[in-house]
Amino acid sequence: MGVGEFSYRISTSTLKVVFPLLFVFRLAQGQLHVVGSLQPVVAAPGDDVILPCQVEPAFNVAGLTVEWSKPDLRPDPNDRLSRVEYVHLYRDAREVPDMKLPSYIGRTALFTDGLRDGNISLRITNVTPEDEGRYRCFIPKLKSQTRFSIVRLIIDPSLTETGTTEAQLDPENFHVPDLNEEIDNKGGSSERCRLIPVVVLCVFILLCFAVGGCLITESQKAELKKLPI
Repeated sequence: MGVGEFSYRISTSTLKVVFPLLFVFRLAQGQLHVVGSLQPVVAAPGDDVILPCQVEPAFNVAGLTVEWSKPDLRPDPNDRLSRVEYVHLYRDAREVPDMKLPSYIGRTALFTDGLRDGNISLRITNVTPEDEGRYRCFIPKLKSQTRFSIVRLIIDPSLTETGTTEAQLDPENFHVPDLNEEIDNKGGSSERCRLIPVVVLCVFILLCFAVGGCLITESQKAELKKLPI
């Protein structure tokens, strides 16, 4: 066996491993994510605010359910029939007001024209200090492991009413939940969970290379020693 033949066999084995790896990374890069602003939305009492939330890459969610809620709210432990209701619920291509928190009735809206591009930002009018807190945008049936994100609203009484306040969804401000944030019991997951299969695959490939380097037979080693230096 010559050096050329030996190198060709190694290169072919490498390609058989690298091509599937590139394919997996391509899929991971193209996976959908629900992202919100890393920076909080700060507004004055009486302002209208827009809580930014977007599916990236752009994806038509007009036919899916979109839930906006306040994850820090909890049911009344003394009332077995109590439930945590929604700030805004979009289902079957329309708003569902029956399951809405009373204080938000008539004050919230989605940008229905933007749903086709994955825009699920929420508009809240005439905000009050009681509106302050964390808001979760969640798409239960989105085919992704990252189906929700958290946006924080801060109401600052020292500010002067400005009209409409919105945080911009710049790429550097994208917010994907991590393991330290609440994971929804309906299936919301974290970015780290999404990366686990990729990490496992990388470890497997490294092992393949390590084992492959040990598969040179004694006869092949002898032939290599005979080659002129």
